[in-house]
Amino acid sequence: MLKDKLAGKFIVLDGPDGCGKSTQSKMLTERLKGQGVRVENFRDPGTTAIGEKIREILLNPEHAAMSVRTELLLYMAARAQLWEEKLAPALNSGKCVVMDRWISSTCAYQGYAGGFGVENVLDLGRSCLERVWPDLTIVLDVDLKTAAERMDRQLDRMEQKGTEFHKKVREGFLQLDKQKNVTVIDASTDIEKVHQEVIEAIGKIE
Repeated sequence: MLKDKLAGKFIVLDGPDGCGKSTQSKMLTERLKGQGVRVENFRDPGTTAIGEKIREILLNPEHAAMSVRTELLLYMAARAQLWEEKLAPALNSGKCVVMDRWISSTCAYQGYAGGFGVENVLDLGRSCLERVWPDLTIVLDVDLKTAAERMDRQLDRMEQKGTEFHKKVREGFLQLDKQKNVTVIDASTDIEKVHQEVIEAIGKIE
């Protein structure tokens, strides 16, 4: 049964801005709840009081001078607090955790597009986090044109970084399929089709 299979499993939905990960993570959470899975849904950065304050700093367009290294350390700080306060207790109690972003984002944004280096990000992650890679990371891939059309709103600081940067972010995410338990899904199709492919990927968790 899915209820037993997903007990204590850590699942991440990630991808470039505009890929639909927030929508898909919520849809997945509701689907799993409907099937009797004990599940929690968190976002990174955020969820905790400290994490939400860090999120405000990171995404505020007024902080345009922020360096890649500062970004990296702030994201990791929010993540460490989230693990300690929310993720570890949920996983240890046998709940399934569905995350909106995780270290895969830092690999793509700061590691690859920002030039810090993916392995350097992972080395820092190993020092700061009890677990770096979840049981499954689903990368929702979308082209820049489609992503831009979906973000019909005021853009945050990270979203304002320009086309070339976000092109590199997408490349960074696509290279993550070399990492452990990472699968890539085409997210340019309709929401329900993407949702079904997410469910199929979840079903393959061992």
